[in-house]
Amino acid sequence: MPAAATVGMLAPMNETTPAIQDYLGAIYDLASTDKPVIGARLARHMHVSAPSITEALRRMQKDGYIRVGGRKEIRLTTKGLGIAETMARRHRLIERWLTDVLGLDWSRAHDEAHRLEHALSPVVEERLAEKLGMPSTCPHGKPIPGMPAPEAHSPIPLSQAPAGHQFVVERITEEAEADRQLLRFLWESGIRPGSRVVVSEVAPYAGTVSIVLEGRTVTMGINAANKIWVYDPMEGSESSKSGRGRRAARSRA
Repeated sequence: MPAAATVGMLAPMNETTPAIQDYLGAIYDLASTDKPVIGARLARHMHVSAPSITEALRRMQKDGYIRVGGRKEIRLTTKGLGIAETMARRHRLIERWLTDVLGLDWSRAHDEAHRLEHALSPVVEERLAEKLGMPSTCPHGKPIPGMPAPEAHSPIPLSQAPAGHQFVVERITEEAEADRQLLRFLWESGIRPGSRVVVSEVAPYAGTVSIVLEGRTVTMGINAANKIWVYDPMEGSESSKSGRGRRAARSRA
């Protein structure tokens, strides 16, 4: 069995309901950002009420899937993490299939993947990964658990990128995925992981960021730009050059 299949095969999925799987998957997704996961943030992300979140957290904590810290920060236990990684893996693989093979746009693919992920068996999950060529990331640029790790970068939000410099889109955040209008805007604008963009203007007074993409100017709000992470394509070559310089200096010494 390929190593990539072990995530889905090991998680005890039959012990949880689809609703609990959704909560654990959402916690996992939000934990990948630089903000703590708390109940209010989880409620906004999942579009559910505060009482519903409180009850779900109480149940998940009782069943050993999560821990809630002193500052109400939610953390997955080892048991919860296994299920969450399985859900993230299945969701992201299905999104890949829906966009790359069937040609659905991001917004539709996200909704359809949510419907299909609970019914996907480990056998189909494994075969799907193989047929897709063992992709490292989902269409939005986030790593797929159990797959080869994507190339590491030092990304920053597009809103913080200096004007006049070229950047490469690394990923779209979970908050962006939860915003269907923003997903459609990004899709229609051609903003994808791997796209090369030049920041032409950052206008805090107007609350906008403008970029040049394939000769077109695309303007968006700063809040939207916060949800697009980019990296400097020269960062690897610069570090490589500095490394070669240090090695040359040592050899001369």
